[in-house]
Amino acid sequence: MAYHFIGIKGTGMAALACILHDEKKEVAGSDIEKYIFTEDGLRSRGIPIYPFDPANIHDHDTVIIGLSFDRSNPEVAAAMDNPTVKTYYYNEYLGILLKRYNSICVAGTHGKSTTTGILGQVLSHFGKTGFLIGDGHGYMPKNADNFVLESCEFQRHFLAYSPDYAIITNIELDHVDYYKDMDDYLDAFQSFIHQIKKKAVIFGDDPYLKDLDYQVPCVTYGLNEGNDYRAINVEMGSYGMHFDCVYDNDKSIHVELPEVGIPFLQDALGCFALCHEMGMEASDIVEGLKEYQGIARRFVVEEVKDSVCIDDYAHHPTAIRYMIDAARKKYPGKKVVALYKPDRYSRLQYFLDEFAESLNTADQVCLCDFPKNAKREDDTITVTIQDLLDRCPNSILLDIDQKSAEALKEMAPAVYVFMSSKDIYLLKDMLKEIL
Repeated sequence: MAYHFIGIKGTGMAALACILHDEKKEVAGSDIEKYIFTEDGLRSRGIPIYPFDPANIHDHDTVIIGLSFDRSNPEVAAAMDNPTVKTYYYNEYLGILLKRYNSICVAGTHGKSTTTGILGQVLSHFGKTGFLIGDGHGYMPKNADNFVLESCEFQRHFLAYSPDYAIITNIELDHVDYYKDMDDYLDAFQSFIHQIKKKAVIFGDDPYLKDLDYQVPCVTYGLNEGNDYRAINVEMGSYGMHFDCVYDNDKSIHVELPEVGIPFLQDALGCFALCHEMGMEASDIVEGLKEYQGIARRFVVEEVKDSVCIDDYAHHPTAIRYMIDAARKKYPGKKVVALYKPDRYSRLQYFLDEFAESLNTADQVCLCDFPKNAKREDDTITVTIQDLLDRCPNSILLDIDQKSAEALKEMAPAVYVFMSSKDIYLLKDMLKEIL
């Protein structure tokens, strides 16, 4: 029996395909021919990637369907119409896979991918650990004990999962094309929390998380007093960050990491809490944190002569503000150029002023227009990239081409922070080449 992935280059789909391959399953998939960074892990494993074609569906296959596909895709129709084929949407199959392992879900508006990546590294000191990260990376060692899964709240997809443990990093309204309001968004997280089977680890400084109902033991982490796990004596600079983690009421351990920024501090602290609750020794956790090497498209730093290129997936005003702040902490005194390419019209319209406020904390703002295939969600969505340009003084509009890369070169030396869930990293690669 073979596994076929429809939309295999999607970040979660690529990661899941890699996991099934590591489990010694026969795996193949289909997608568009354009290069997407997520295909690197697939090709390194020798997983075939085909153009979409109903002929790719074979009798007795198990077909896993990307969440953006429906019967209008000929492969989906062929799979669903074949009585010998088992079909699952991506999150449905993950819900089944979780049951085979000691499962840990990472949920929250921000920080899911980084936290999942850190956990995958640290827990490997405790037992064989597989992971699925929303940067396209998935891995499952032979005879794995633990499985760490990034769990997205978009359209309530994470309700397919009933994990043993969960970290919830924070809650801030997002996906406004689906959720009606904050109450609707909170309702989704409440439903997810009720599906946790053993223990919840939550960011205790969050204004919403502590007021939700937990039917399993719940521990908190954060910087404020009253948390079960707390970071104190925090220092950050070009060297990274130093802090003391206080736990078990009066115990403390010193942590030194090369990363910077409040988001990473919070994510690392949450991982410390979860791993300690699972039984790891504090010293082993700190060693695991030190070994973390980062993940794709999450504050990836490349120093080129006297400039710096940083690539990040940030696509929400809060994440953008934190990324620019982290760049300033890491490279004090350098000019910061913020580059952003929006993904969803509804998100930009809803958070238009907040996007501008965050971007304007940089010294120079550069924007790219929406992807050509982006669609307005309904007739009430009228925003354009010009609306954001108008709110960012002296901002400029760029494209992903050599002319734009040359324009960026004229701003050197600088710290260029490329931010988008879309393909802005291609412009980063062009700039890096000419620098």
